[in-house]
Amino acid sequence: MKTDNAHYPARYWHQLDDGQLQCDLCPRHCRLQEGQRGLCYVRQRLDDEVKLVSYGRSSGFCVDPIEKKPLNHFYPGSSVLSFGTAGCNLACKFCQNWDMSKSREMDTLADSAGPEQLARAARDTGCRSVAFTYNDPIIFMEYAVDVAAACRELDVRTVAVTAGYIDPEPRADFFRAMDAANVDLKAFTDRFYYKICGAHLAPVLDTLEYIRHETDTWLELTTLLIPGENDSRQELDEMTRWVVDHLGPDVPMHFTAFHPDWKMREHPHTPASTLTRARRIAMDNGVRYAYTGNVRDPAGASTFCHQCGDLLIERDWHRLGQWSLDGQGRCASCATPLSGHFADGPEHAAARPVRVRMQ
Repeated sequence: MKTDNAHYPARYWHQLDDGQLQCDLCPRHCRLQEGQRGLCYVRQRLDDEVKLVSYGRSSGFCVDPIEKKPLNHFYPGSSVLSFGTAGCNLACKFCQNWDMSKSREMDTLADSAGPEQLARAARDTGCRSVAFTYNDPIIFMEYAVDVAAACRELDVRTVAVTAGYIDPEPRADFFRAMDAANVDLKAFTDRFYYKICGAHLAPVLDTLEYIRHETDTWLELTTLLIPGENDSRQELDEMTRWVVDHLGPDVPMHFTAFHPDWKMREHPHTPASTLTRARRIAMDNGVRYAYTGNVRDPAGASTFCHQCGDLLIERDWHRLGQWSLDGQGRCASCATPLSGHFADGPEHAAARPVRVRMQ
């Protein structure tokens, strides 16, 4: 199949009594007339079907460390082949990849690669995994699922970086194909989701519980803390208590710093002290692995044994230092298992992204 300009038959839609086609991929349930695109931009009604118009196309491919996703408990230090497409099914005013997620130009997708080509590129560049990132892979899930299948044939893992805003049926098909996921839990109020993202909180919480309890997908969470919007002590307390009660204490949480972007350029940067406070609240509430991000904070980026407190994996930005795990992923001091997926020893990906051209 040609991957350039492909109009790939999409799943998850049905025809309404008035002749419109309803997309059933995410809770938006866009209703489409002929030629019309959903809010995500890449799912379009053509010839009385819904098509994915970005299959096989990308805004670019690069190799970077797995910690940039961020994933700290999924083969730390390993290289990952990362790519995204165009569009998004949320409308976050703070989007830090807005040039891709808000793009309405297919010229943004200058690179192309089929599933098998991508899997081979990951293997040949020494990547342990492929990451669907930059924009939400849920909107191009047919492509992502096919890439995941090709990767498994070559023993390459797949990682989804997603907001988790998806309906139950496609959710099962999507996460069944993923080895790991970092889900953006953007806040813990529906007010924030509706006002700032044009979405709702409840479907995201449903997705988190589904991943944790119904799949083998490794799960980590990220919350970008925006001053005055989602960083109150009360909200962080409620969020982290919910995570421990509903997902368990072993799901890592990343609290990352906001910088002014897209439609929120007047908001201030997140102080490092806010991230440290969020990390402390999470740990006080029982989260065993809480991290800070988008700031240099070696203590907040490193992994410690929840039993004896010893340093297990030292990090300075995305570089690994001390490694105190045995060959079975246990603390070298007290033999307490560290939750996640680990190689026999540390891996050392290039600290800076490396652009990849598909052959």
